[in-house]
Amino acid sequence: MTADPGAAPGAVQIVACPNDGALNRVPVIRLDRGPKCGTCGHSLFKGSAVALTAATFDRHAVKADIPLVIDFWAAWCGPCRTMSPNFEAAAGKLEPRVRLAKLDTEAQPAIAARYSIRGIPCLILVHKGHEIARTSGVMPTAAIVAWVEQHLPTSTA
Repeated sequence: MTADPGAAPGAVQIVACPNDGALNRVPVIRLDRGPKCGTCGHSLFKGSAVALTAATFDRHAVKADIPLVIDFWAAWCGPCRTMSPNFEAAAGKLEPRVRLAKLDTEAQPAIAARYSIRGIPCLILVHKGHEIARTSGVMPTAAIVAWVEQHLPTSTA
């Protein structure tokens, strides 16, 4: 996936660093050119899912401009472990248009409750803090990618 070719010249997006959560202003035309975090110097896109915590959740889900797909999971969940490699592979196919992240519902029960998670694995697509779509159950990589692309907000598709 590449950056939006129809973006206005000079358009920027706020991207949360997967390493330290710092918010970075990145020109849209540079999103697919390996931008680095201005704070820590790590790549802003690593082709894999970001592990979210209470400290980093809002930076990625609310403050960043990139749509976020959250995999709500738990270590004890067999279907979650089965889907994990598929979700990781989807991250490589969807970045930089979409950030994929994992949230351990056992470690972060307050965030899981905020999104009324009743069963896992559960994928939720959020943009600027608003839920766009959700689905539950194990999915292969191609189905994850297709589901995300189907539900992307039109301003980022």
